[in-house]
Amino acid sequence: MRDVAVASFAQSQSVRRADETNEVEMLMPVVAEAVAESGIPKKEIEFTISGSCDYLGGVPFAFVSGLDAVGAWPPISESHVEMDGAWALYEAWVRLQHGDIDTALVYSFGKSSLGNVTEVLSQQLDPYYLAPLWPDTVSLAALQARAWLEDGHSDKEIAEIVSKNRLNASKNQYSQIRSQISPQEYLERPYRVDPLRIDDCPPISDGASAIVLVAGDRARSLPQKLAWIKGIDHRIEPHSIGARDLSVSVSTRLAAQKAGAIGVEVDVCEIHAPFSYQQAIISEALGLGASTDINPSGGALCANPIMAAGLIRIGEAAQAVMDGRAKTAIGHATAGPCLQQNLVCLLKGGN
Repeated sequence: MRDVAVASFAQSQSVRRADETNEVEMLMPVVAEAVAESGIPKKEIEFTISGSCDYLGGVPFAFVSGLDAVGAWPPISESHVEMDGAWALYEAWVRLQHGDIDTALVYSFGKSSLGNVTEVLSQQLDPYYLAPLWPDTVSLAALQARAWLEDGHSDKEIAEIVSKNRLNASKNQYSQIRSQISPQEYLERPYRVDPLRIDDCPPISDGASAIVLVAGDRARSLPQKLAWIKGIDHRIEPHSIGARDLSVSVSTRLAAQKAGAIGVEVDVCEIHAPFSYQQAIISEALGLGASTDINPSGGALCANPIMAAGLIRIGEAAQAVMDGRAKTAIGHATAGPCLQQNLVCLLKGGN
């Protein structure tokens, strides 16, 4: 395999409504920052790929207009995935393995405030048996949370997860929710959909992120510290929610094994867990130890720009390596209802 590294990462602050900016205006400073911090001139970036969802914007081919944030000149080689930007990063990594290019720009964006997120996400459900029932995202998550609780867990575990993420988010300038909450305060909150409280659910967020990848000797020539991708893989589980055990994440475990992330001492792990209890499910699947700092950014529970939140997790993990806060880090991303599809990216410092 060819060595590929994260050379830079940038993100916008996640907000409830970015009324002052459209997607292009939201993206432009993020893309510009990622390119500038990478040390790679814009004209020397050989591949560009984005991750977004046309349904969020309510217009076809919304990703095409997003290209205006990259610029019309010089001409570029471009691709797009109708997925979270983490999967765009995976495609860019595969593209760099071909060996004919050394640099790639990955970006993602989402304005969840433009429409009804519940209706948008319902379109990914099984169209014959589940979608006609119109179950909303929170209700499906509540079913999974109940399965997890009945597998031998408690509300107190969730309370600790929520409290720790909110504490971490209070120190993150990019987070949307920065207010703290104690475990006891959490347990006194009313249920939104039993057994989930409002603090268990992700906020509606607008935001964007971007990463520059560099491969081989071109990466080694850069002066800054890099986060090398030592393994990356993604797996998907059955479309039918009733066909899988919701209390565990088999796809995460399989992806982690393929990425070489099992049995590794991990300093920082950024888990894409829009719902609180999902962090525990993913942590168990990854086999994380007590010494691992999980979601020092506050995670998707405190800022969840759909289609960008997964890429942000990889970017935050890479930033921890580049800043020297971690020797080894994992970035995780999820897609689909109840952790249906999961991606694991193992990052390390050094050469």
